[in-house]
Formats: sequence, C-alpha cells, structure tokens
Amino acid sequence: MIGTLKGVIEYREDPFLIIDVNGVGYKVLVPTSVLSKINGTGDAIKLYTHTHVREDLLELYGFIDPADLKVFSLLIGVSGVGCRTALGIFSVGTRGDIIQAISTGDVTFFTSVPRLGKKNGQKIIIELKNKLGATGDINLSDDNGLEQQELINALKGFGFSQREAQEAIRGLNGKGETIEEKVRLALKNLGK
Repeated sequence: MIGTLKGVIEYREDPFLIIDVNGVGYKVLVPTSVLSKINGTGDAIKLYTHTHVREDLLELYGFIDPADLKVFSLLIGVSGVGCRTALGIFSVGTRGDIIQAISTGDVTFFTSVPRLGKKNGQKIIIELKNKLGATGDINLSDDNGLEQQELINALKGFGFSQREAQEAIRGLNGKGETIEEKVRLALKNLGK
C-alpha cells in the first residue's frame, strides 16, 4: 500500500489534489485543513496516506501530519464510519478538536458533520474514548445534547460559526447553571 507521497501539486479540485510524483499523477482526497495550506499548483507537498481499497474502488486519503492519519485510521475503524465521513470530521475540526470532542463526550461536534448522525457520533465517542486517553465517565444523555445544541444555536444567532460556538462552550468547563448564564459566559469568552 502507498504510505506517503512526495511530489508537486499538478491540479486542485476540492476535496482532492492530483500530485505528480516523478511523472505519475496520484489523486488524493484531503481535508480542508490541508487545502487551506496550499497556495496553488506547482507547490511541493508530502502527504501521509491511507489507501482505501474496495472491489470497485481505489482511493487515497492524505494528511500532512502522520498524527492526523492515525486519528483518521481510528475513526474509520469504528463501524458505520467510512473514509468520506471521517474526512468530513476533519473538515469540521482539527485533530485536537476531534480528540477533545471524544474525550469530553461532545456528541454535537459529530452531529455537525454531514452524513454522520447522533448514534454514530455516540459510537465514535464510546469506541475511541479509551484509545485517545479520555478520563472519567462520559454523559451521552439526550438532556446534555439538547442543552448543548441550544447553546450552539444561541451563539450562532449572535453570528458565530459552529466551530467558534463549540470552542466557547468547551471553554466553560462546567461553569454556569442556566442556559442564559452559559450563553453569557460563552459570549464573554468569545469576546476575548
């Protein structure tokens, strides 16, 4: 299997790149974090890759950091999570965001990913929390998820993105008892 590719970006069409490696063009699907670091065609790049083989398909998924590839491999190891969905998770957040969402039991982080429902988000958290070093019990009850979604919607109403809202809520660290208090504290964190 192909483990790394080092070459020149020949063509870009989100979400993939064609990388020329000594005259051979490899089509590699990459997350938005990789695309955002690319200036244009002609740039040299090295990617750590996952080769996905099925009966009717051969695809390469690439990451600049090998630690991202490791988390990607863990995600696709969860039943019901395919390569495209795992790539979508990396488009919603960084490796650090994903690990934090798993370790804190943040189901709403995963439900914001297209084609990834609540049950699969919970399954990711349950199956990967021990592999990624989560501590303590994780609360996956509907009450916690509904409150968190309400907080995110309130912060989005103030013009913040999904990601900014999630980061502000994680920054609360359990502070605030009512939703109104939590929104006020989250807005204070976002204003810094």
